[in-house]
Amino acid sequence: MRGYRTIKYTLFTFCYCFWVVSAVLTAVGIYAKVAKEKDVVDTLALDPALLLIVVGSFMFLITFFGCFGALRNSAHLLKTFLGILVAVLLLQVTAGVLGYLFTDLVMERTEKLMMKTVVRYREDRDLENAIDFIQKKFQCCGVESYKDWSRNIYFLCSDANPSVEACGVPFSCCTDQQNQTVLNTMCGFGMQSLDTGAAARDIFTAGCLEKIVGWTRTNMVLVGGLTAGLLLLENENSVTDESTVRQLPWQQGVTAVCPQVCLICLASAQISIVNKVRKHQKNQESRDRAASHRKESVWLPAFADIADQ
Repeated sequence: MRGYRTIKYTLFTFCYCFWVVSAVLTAVGIYAKVAKEKDVVDTLALDPALLLIVVGSFMFLITFFGCFGALRNSAHLLKTFLGILVAVLLLQVTAGVLGYLFTDLVMERTEKLMMKTVVRYREDRDLENAIDFIQKKFQCCGVESYKDWSRNIYFLCSDANPSVEACGVPFSCCTDQQNQTVLNTMCGFGMQSLDTGAAARDIFTAGCLEKIVGWTRTNMVLVGGLTAGLLLLENENSVTDESTVRQLPWQQGVTAVCPQVCLICLASAQISIVNKVRKHQKNQESRDRAASHRKESVWLPAFADIADQ
């Protein structure tokens, strides 16, 4: 029974931690959504707050089944938890394969989506923070190049543009932010008016689409998980992490799905043990009823004779 308790409480601990994380994600998403003065985005993928709510709620539901199923030894809840995890794992693999087979279509859709985010930069604070994070982490600027920022009305490179940021790029495109004690938010001003060679001294000139595509090719399983919406709790890959860069693609894929596979194994083990115990209990109850029936068949006629007399 010690091994069973280890499996049970390990699964419960994992699910409880993810349950708390999912509740926090949902709460943060709701707060961000309510705190917004207006909605300027029309799709789920462009609204980080709504994305947090959806992913957090889905995680909360899944981990609820796992948490209480493990704690209460409920085979039905555990089977539901296991079924959802297996389905999500299959979705991850399917999304990765489809993304590989339909690369051109994915590239086209991704480019359109990223162009929308560039156009709506400054209109949504959450979206702005997401773009800045991507540009810093991937060391890129714009979609295909830094000059894509002319699509935004604030950075439009035109003499008629009254914005002080005209012909500029966001500060997240700048290259020397790591060593600065004070953040220079004006470091990207006027960069669109320079050629690529001159601008490269101060900002990242490569487009984010190229960097993201290169990253997805070495993290295909992880991309599938992101498509399914669960890898927020499974993996925290950083493209600037040297150990991640050294890993082979198959190693990164294994790292991405390892926690999910572990949960599947733990849930399967507990379901198997619970079913064995219940089967043993049913067999014992059947034997007890059979023994009781034999005892009654021996004594009842004698009592009946006494009663008749």
